[in-house]
Amino acid sequence: MSKRLRSSDVCADCSGPDPSWASVNRGTFICDECCSVHRSLGRHISQVRHLKHTPWPPTLLQMVETLYNNGANSIWEHSLLDPASVMSGRRKANPQDKVHPNKAEFIRAKYQMLAFVHRLPCRDDDSVTAKDLSKQLHSSVRTGNLETCLRLLSLGAQANFFHPEKGSTPLHVASKAGQILQAELLAVYGADPGTQDSSGKTPVDYARQGGHHELAERLVEIQYELTDRLAFYLCGRKPDHKNGQHFIIPQMADSSLDVSELAKAAKKKLQSLSNHLFEELAMDVYDEVDRRETDAVWLATQNHSTLVTETTVVPFLPVNPEYSSTRNQGRQKLARFNAHEFATLVIDILSDAKRRQQSSPLSRSKDNVELILRTVSNQHSTESQDNDQPDYDSVASDEDTDMETRASKANRQKSLDSDLSDGPVTVQEFMEVKSALVASEAKIQQLMKVNNNLSDELRIMQKKLLGNDAN
Repeated sequence: MSKRLRSSDVCADCSGPDPSWASVNRGTFICDECCSVHRSLGRHISQVRHLKHTPWPPTLLQMVETLYNNGANSIWEHSLLDPASVMSGRRKANPQDKVHPNKAEFIRAKYQMLAFVHRLPCRDDDSVTAKDLSKQLHSSVRTGNLETCLRLLSLGAQANFFHPEKGSTPLHVASKAGQILQAELLAVYGADPGTQDSSGKTPVDYARQGGHHELAERLVEIQYELTDRLAFYLCGRKPDHKNGQHFIIPQMADSSLDVSELAKAAKKKLQSLSNHLFEELAMDVYDEVDRRETDAVWLATQNHSTLVTETTVVPFLPVNPEYSSTRNQGRQKLARFNAHEFATLVIDILSDAKRRQQSSPLSRSKDNVELILRTVSNQHSTESQDNDQPDYDSVASDEDTDMETRASKANRQKSLDSDLSDGPVTVQEFMEVKSALVASEAKIQQLMKVNNNLSDELRIMQKKLLGNDAN
């Protein structure tokens, strides 16, 4: 990674020196303290990456650097630049402010409520405004002005907008013009590389036709962002897309643990999910992988400083108000999974994503949601069908500490038979089966601990009795 922070770089939120994190979708650099607040907001508000200790696609990092250097932060603090805001007592946070409540309240107002973003004059029909903004975005992405496009996106322009007259999306235009940084920005905001224009061509087609080979390869990577990230999380490798390998399916170090009837039933339930519910579950697991990896980087870079407190820990995925309460509850339950259980779920999703794509392409969502929600369902129309054999890598197993005996699993199977009957299943039901596994294991471990404590106390009492008898 070529990123070298300059001495003039400051945190976008509090102006503290030497920011070490970036908010990718906001185009800003932030310090450790402000990052702790960003992480608590969720990826739907701020997608954070460490500038040095997180792997970066080079053009994605270049996109964030370009936005930061060209004043992207002024988009999120527009009204604070007005002298009248000083008179009203409104100000941004400073390095000396406490994280809670000062910095936290400012950051939530800035990014979650968009309290300082420039507002357009109110119209009777908001959809007309969004359509106009999206048409402006469609035209602007052919240029290199990233800040203009970020401003349009912040005001409501749709990255996946299909222009009715032009018959294409902004990503088609950016790809045809070879604007790789614009393509990165659009992808962050949900642009789909698999979308076809009125001629049946995808952005990848246009990039290749224009000789923009780096852009074409990057768009394919973006298309498989979800499954690539899950595979890398388990085995530290990504597929070789250039040579037609689009999936890596890791295998548990002790695969015999996955042949139980309960495991087979859980996989069957996963396979019975509709494409829409499977995409939601895959996206939720992706977010949990991001949470776990980001937490690991954040804790490792704090050196056990005073920042590592209960107020800066993100114990589970933050609530996304656009999701149902059932889905948010299921997302939070993912944090309870131990290493083995979570790895098993990730492998199941990778296997089923490949199966679904090879058997029949998943239906594409028309909603402007995160791109990675749809990457498992999109296949470039000119790509040869992926016929590579499963590429297995060994994944560490925690059975010694996290898994109980097979006998206890068999007993637990009997109690869950009613939940594992054949037929349609919701994501919540699938998550409950997985959660039941973890809860049962935790209960058994607790009972074993209590039993050991009682045994110790019994031995102590026996020694005391023997001592009294000797006297």
